[in-house]
Amino acid sequence: MKKRKKAKMAAAALWWAVLGLTLGGCGGDTGEVLLVGRGEDAEVSLPSPAQGMSAREETPAESPVAEVYVYVCGAVQKPGVVALMPGSRAQDALEAAGGFAADAWREYVNLAQEVTDGEKLYFPWLDEAESLLAPPEGKDGLVNINTADAAALQTLPGIGASRAGDILSYREANGAFEKPEDIMKVPGIKDSVYQKLKDKITVD
Repeated sequence: MKKRKKAKMAAAALWWAVLGLTLGGCGGDTGEVLLVGRGEDAEVSLPSPAQGMSAREETPAESPVAEVYVYVCGAVQKPGVVALMPGSRAQDALEAAGGFAADAWREYVNLAQEVTDGEKLYFPWLDEAESLLAPPEGKDGLVNINTADAAALQTLPGIGASRAGDILSYREANGAFEKPEDIMKVPGIKDSVYQKLKDKITVD
């Protein structure tokens, strides 16, 4: 009986010893859970940059909107070519060129007009006002659309700086107009505009 009792006590002691080592290896009675890795040679799978991107980030960036280039000259602080966003107005071109010069004739150009790519936008000086306001040269007081400069063309109803530039560009590319109604071949000049100016122009 004594040998059997000693054997049971020895087994119990061994069991408690093993249990103590096991508990000690897992943080004792702190309640912490230890995660065991797979060793230094284990491969770790990390998410790729694409997997971590949101749907918004995966969307390709929109193409930049093409700029329009306008040559601003005359009575401005910084004459030269300026880059503007499509739909910009003469006011935007003026600001990009540093604003009016001290002796600029500020009322001449319509600042609300939309500018076009490749346009030349001229702001006159005060001492040019008299000549620009004078009746345009031409037979019977009519504006010769084959020889008139931008200032003379802008005296016509419905023709601003932008349209005057278009007329000059058309003349350079295609030669002289054969008849007054040919002005409608210029982009942007339709019959409604022609009806306003047909009695004020000539090709003689």
